[in-house]
Amino acid sequence: MRPARACGRTRARSGGAFGLAALGAVVLGIARAAAGGPEAPPEICKAQVSRAAALIAQEVIGPRRLPSGAPGTLEYAVRAYVPTRFHAVDEGMQHAASAPATSLATCPADMAPVGAFCVDRYEGSLLVRARDGTLTPADPFVTPRAGYVHVARSVAGVMPQAYISAAESAAACREAGKRLCQPLEWRVACGGSQGTTYPYGATRAPGKCHDSGANPMMLLHADTVRRGWGPLELNDSRANALEGALAKTGTFPDCVNDLGLYDMVGNLHEWTADPNGTFQGGFWLDTSRHGDGCAYRTSAHDFTYHDYSTGFRCCADPRAPASDPR
Repeated sequence: MRPARACGRTRARSGGAFGLAALGAVVLGIARAAAGGPEAPPEICKAQVSRAAALIAQEVIGPRRLPSGAPGTLEYAVRAYVPTRFHAVDEGMQHAASAPATSLATCPADMAPVGAFCVDRYEGSLLVRARDGTLTPADPFVTPRAGYVHVARSVAGVMPQAYISAAESAAACREAGKRLCQPLEWRVACGGSQGTTYPYGATRAPGKCHDSGANPMMLLHADTVRRGWGPLELNDSRANALEGALAKTGTFPDCVNDLGLYDMVGNLHEWTADPNGTFQGGFWLDTSRHGDGCAYRTSAHDFTYHDYSTGFRCCADPRAPASDPR
């Protein structure tokens, strides 16, 4: 794990993705010490957050019931959390999402249209493609095996793939004819047509999304918390199989927005295409420490990082219909 390079806190091994608040005051003190203690956000971080919020305001589909930037909107939630260290984030290209794609272009059935782009309805799971083209489900409880071709899919009722890096996620999306969502795309999609802080609305409703549950690191590795958890502990294949840990896609039927996108807050962190390393949305033990709901963002790990809390979903550009050969 490397130090934070931009507006994003360095995550202590025992914090961030691992539900630090649930660990108690002792662990919280360790994490604060590792992060360098409380700091005032520098102006460059404030400017970065302000720009991110402004981009969202331009991209929300609408028409909106809440005024842009009002409490309960995604822009408001983004502005409310200003990290204390600068880390460059490539937000991605603007689509002017309020202007839909051409009427002839469509999204695949497993994706939902979000203005001018498409987003997977569910968190990504993986299939392994054999040399003969046969597809079999990958093991969601281990890091994708090197040397195999993994294909992303978006389906309900399966365990989403965790223990996955942004690089592996991007490769799986490409194999499916898709791509990783850009950070801006992801946030706009999460907030739905109204651009709210949570997929289901303006204010948090505990339990609508998978936003609480078992803490695998404390259940499995409490004896090593003081020295800090490393890659071995954080990629323990037993972690997500614990009762109350990772949930199957679509298990929380109210964790959906008006575009038909499920589980964008909680369950697993979701990697984006930012080459600097950014995942969003929080996971089942933390949907607020780095921003609330759809505004949640962690940018303290690089593109190859993975642990039990990291997942993904794909985006794509709408596809034009096949031409009529007649």
